[in-house]
Amino acid sequence: MHATYCQFTATCLDLYLSFLQSLQIAMTPYSPYKGKNGLKRILNATGYSLAGFKAAFSHEAAFRQVILLNVILIPLSFFVHVSALEQALMVAVCLLAIIVELFNSAIEAVVDRISLEKHELSKNAKDMGSAAQFVSLAIIFFTWTIILFK
Repeated sequence: MHATYCQFTATCLDLYLSFLQSLQIAMTPYSPYKGKNGLKRILNATGYSLAGFKAAFSHEAAFRQVILLNVILIPLSFFVHVSALEQALMVAVCLLAIIVELFNSAIEAVVDRISLEKHELSKNAKDMGSAAQFVSLAIIFFTWTIILFK
């Protein structure tokens, strides 16, 4: 009796979860701008990514500084005597700073696009992006320091 009840409950739960998934799919709004699939989508996404790198490099001094930091630190990581895992971590935290700076620059661009007027929320958004970049640079500093001076 107990086993039958457990099977029934499991079946009901499976049906309920399937129903919820179908609702979620049905309720997900469709964007008419999302028409490309497969290789075409990947090629377009690659183009957009390269355009983003170009825009960041062309218009953002902070991005160029983070790139310069990476150009120095990543090759340097190959000349220090550390394990492969430590070297991978040293490179990964450097790349993290690039990612954070891209997000920070995107936030600043969106805030400036909305309005160049000074506003507390705009300031907060930009300051939070800057704080995120500060944290990523601190992660680089502490990671490299711990690995090199362990």
